[in-house]
Amino acid sequence: MIHGHSSSNISSGSGRLTVSLVVNMSRASDGEDVSERPRPAPQNWILLHPAYEQMKKLEVGDSEQLHAAFLVYMDLTEVRRWKDVSCVKSPELQAVLLEGREKEGAPIQTVFPLPVRRALCHKSLRHVLDRGYPMLLCAVASDSTLVYQRMTDGLVTPDPPVGPFQDVGRRQHRKRRQQH
Repeated sequence: MIHGHSSSNISSGSGRLTVSLVVNMSRASDGEDVSERPRPAPQNWILLHPAYEQMKKLEVGDSEQLHAAFLVYMDLTEVRRWKDVSCVKSPELQAVLLEGREKEGAPIQTVFPLPVRRALCHKSLRHVLDRGYPMLLCAVASDSTLVYQRMTDGLVTPDPPVGPFQDVGRRQHRKRRQQH
């Protein structure tokens, strides 16, 4: 890059006028090494991502939760390949919630991204569960580790065990104890 500056004085009958000319010409086409140019500081790509910008427009006020929501969004869309993922503001929680489908045609689920330092109460969970969709709570650690926990409204019975198990019952167990 060549920078030049020149000035010239022009006299007229009533006074003097100074004209400055600044020359800024690039010499990259003349064989100048472009790598020697000072490079601008790299920008944080997260701040420029369209999904992050959309979340920021929701104005939740908690930058840590906003960052957590973006990390979860990226995990759901890029790693887990969820479909139709969108962000929704929860005014009661002042948080960004994510909604999406695990696969095409699956029911919509709500994901609540929660930084690990943020406190959680039953009322917060109730707000999310009352939306009517199955819910995943996603704890987001400071090192970007994500831990998902499925939350339900009420008790859920566990699935029966799978495999060649036999139920020996309590009576047989007692009999064995008495024989020894």
